[in-house]
Amino acid sequence: MSYDVAAVRRDFPILSRVVHGKPLVYLDNAATSQKPRQVIDALVKYYTEYNANIHRGVYLLSQEATEVYEQAREKVAKFINSPGFESIIFTRNTTEAINLVAYAWGRGNISAGDEIVLSGMEHHSNMVPWQLLAKERGATLRFVEVLDDGTLNIEQLYSLINGRTKLVAMTQMSNVLGTITPVEEIVRAAHDQGALCLIDGAQSAAHLPVDVQQLGCDFFAFSAHKMLGPTGVGVLYGRRELLEEMPPFLGGGDMIMSVSLREATWNDLPYKFEAGTPNIADVIAFGEAVDYLARLGMKNVRQHEKELTAYALAALGELGPDIRIFGPRHAEQKGGVISFEYGGIHPHDLGTALDYEGVAIRAGHHCAQPLMERLGVPATARASFYLYNTKEEVDVLVSALKKARAYFGDAVRTA
Repeated sequence: MSYDVAAVRRDFPILSRVVHGKPLVYLDNAATSQKPRQVIDALVKYYTEYNANIHRGVYLLSQEATEVYEQAREKVAKFINSPGFESIIFTRNTTEAINLVAYAWGRGNISAGDEIVLSGMEHHSNMVPWQLLAKERGATLRFVEVLDDGTLNIEQLYSLINGRTKLVAMTQMSNVLGTITPVEEIVRAAHDQGALCLIDGAQSAAHLPVDVQQLGCDFFAFSAHKMLGPTGVGVLYGRRELLEEMPPFLGGGDMIMSVSLREATWNDLPYKFEAGTPNIADVIAFGEAVDYLARLGMKNVRQHEKELTAYALAALGELGPDIRIFGPRHAEQKGGVISFEYGGIHPHDLGTALDYEGVAIRAGHHCAQPLMERLGVPATARASFYLYNTKEEVDVLVSALKKARAYFGDAVRTA
């Protein structure tokens, strides 16, 4: 192990909580991660020492806030190896980042008869915006199927992308199955047919080293709150030449160069896409989260999670035929996400039972209803790991599942 997990855990105040008389075991990291003290302190420092609006004030507090805010942008650019800070657009979340592309790029480039290629494992955030766009513009959606092992049918991808394809939009890591998709191959396939490629990095940016230049993608979207940062901050990376051509997503203050009664001209990148007062405090705190991840090293984070996921897959597998694990069964193929059914117990009941043992998991369709239909289930239970989780916590999860199975017994099979 390249970092001390016990030392890392001490940075997260919430991990010392007791829930229903049991130590908290937080395994819902695919929904949102916990925050280290360094991030929390950055929020407090902004509000107590230099709370002011940015980009506009000539006084000291405003200048300090502007400097630290823009430093956070530089940190994010370096974290994903963006060619420059101009390509980093701050949004509210991954959802807004994808919608920005759908509106500002899609409405100028998608016409009747064009095609958009997605996959069957997409989060609703990378599906619904394209559904809306396709209906509005008369375009067609095509879907790469999910195979029984939880991977994508890449051979089918090549048959779906053709001269009519304008955009390929896919996840780098499934929030349900944990599947890591072959993004570089997907990007090349899109570009070979003259299409652009958007990557939903909401899950991957928190868990894998990301290099947008190496990936070659045209757009990359992700969120702060899944990677130790606060809620309310997302990021859209876009190739600069594309962003230059795109019209603004929202109109208002700070995104303008000049305004007259009937016309306006737009500010330079990235500010053209950041109308109004931004989420200053949370962006600044996100900069601290990026620093924290950079200090640990994303290769080390990935290695820790691979070891933990392999351990969890083996431990859950020992529960016998009553457990059904969805998606890849090898840690090399997936991130730290394991979705499952157990003992015929409804996932919501299972989630409630585990909560009373101090274990926090997610139960539901995970904003991926088409994937649930493909899996043949209404919902799954999902345990998801992060850099502060331990094998001991996996053992608690397994023990809690056994208790739940004993409690519900065989009645669930005949209910």
